[in-house]
This record gives sequence, C-alpha cells and structure tokens, in this order.
Amino acid sequence: MGEIRIGALVSGGGTNLQAIIDACEGGRINGRMVFVGSDNPGAHGLARGEKHNIPTFVVDYKDIARRYDEGAEGLVPENFNVNEILKKQTLFSVSEDPARLTRFFDIRAAAEGALIRAMNPYPFDLLVLAGFMRTLSPYFIDKTNPAPLDPRIMNIHPALLPAFPGTDGYGDTYRYGCRVGGCTVHFVDYGEDSGAIIGQKAYEITPEDTIETIKEKGIKLEWELYVDCIRLFAEGKLKMTRKTYALQKGRKVQRTVVEIV
Repeated sequence: MGEIRIGALVSGGGTNLQAIIDACEGGRINGRMVFVGSDNPGAHGLARGEKHNIPTFVVDYKDIARRYDEGAEGLVPENFNVNEILKKQTLFSVSEDPARLTRFFDIRAAAEGALIRAMNPYPFDLLVLAGFMRTLSPYFIDKTNPAPLDPRIMNIHPALLPAFPGTDGYGDTYRYGCRVGGCTVHFVDYGEDSGAIIGQKAYEITPEDTIETIKEKGIKLEWELYVDCIRLFAEGKLKMTRKTYALQKGRKVQRTVVEIV
C-alpha cells in the first residue's frame, strides 16, 4: 500500500492525536493527517492540528441540539430515516421512550450530517477517534464506512475490552479492584466499544496504585498501541474474518475478528 490519508476526530487534549501526528511525521506510520475535527470548539487537539498545518473544523453538537429544541428547520438530513436507525442501533433498549429516542437520533444525525459535510473536502482512508467523546450512530457509520468487512473507523478505549466499555474505562477498572488494566484499539461498529479488537496492551495494578497512577500507566500504552495498530492498517496487514466457534451441547457462536496477516 502507498501512503494512507488519516482523518481524526477529537474532543479534548488530543494526546493520542499528537502521538499519531509524530509517528506519521517520523516515518513510523506510512501516512499523513488530512484533517482534525472536533465536537468541542475548545478542544486543545485542534491547536495540535493547526500547529502541524493540518486542516481543522468544529461541529458543535451542543449548539445543534439547542437549535433542534428551538424548532430550527433543515437540521436533520433528508436521507435520514429514524426508524431504520432504531432497528440497527444497540445503545438503547427498545423499551425506551420513543420520543426520547427520536430526539436523540435526530440530533445525532444532524450533527453527524454536519461532520460528513465538513470531512468531504478531505478524502481519507482511515478515520481515527482520538478521544472523541461521542458515540457514532449507524447513520454516520453507514455513510462513512459502507463496507463492514473493510472497516476504516478506528477507536481506542482505556480498558481491556470487552470489559468496561463506556466513558470511564480507567475508573471502572480501578473501582472493580482489577489486578491488571489496559487499553484496546478496535474497529467501530453500531455498539458501544463493541467492534472487532485490533490490539491490546496491559499494565499491572498494585495495591499502591491510585486512579491517577493507573491513568498515567495506561495513557503511555495508548500512545504506543494506537500507532502500532494504525501502522498495521497502513501496511495492509489487518483482515476481518467471520469465525464460528463450537460451544457445549452443539451450540455455536459467530464472531467477526481481526487477523494480522
């Protein structure tokens, strides 16, 4: 493969973004950053992109939600069908209030439609979520990654998935009393941190550790792991495979896994 084009979405400081930028500029990844986008106008990750002359943009989710609630017209994309999305999504139970679900996914589609429009001038081969604190809906995923077996949206999570998905992986790991913690890079699917795992790194948790010290251990591993996984993607070494596993009493389970070839 030749040099790949990498886009990034961030919400905060962007330390993983910086690790990826440095790896691209230092030749450890055969790729270049083509944009940095954010849902947060104050995200420091935007300044990191600007420092390296990478195009940046902001889609303010909070402002879009406010305008939606005020009755602004034309926010939700015309090609968005909330009923189709409700059938695909796995974030909420079907017993949830229908009006609440419709509002959530209408606003999410409005924001994600704006994201897609902002990304359109910058064709990319891989989209990395580098501390992007918004779940992506099936609407965005289908528009951005239409071939599920050829994934191109990657995320890093601060826990050893499938344990402790969600917004506080380090905190959940610490409070559960785990003896080992870690981080995971995975492809993004319709669920919350449920996509096929690409790579993981682990650290030991000692009795002397605090939530702050395990975060320090974890973030250093995140910088290494994310770069390693993006490098494998750039080298064409990641292959999605559907596998069937035999269980007891003749039962079988299927999983989509990532093989390193």
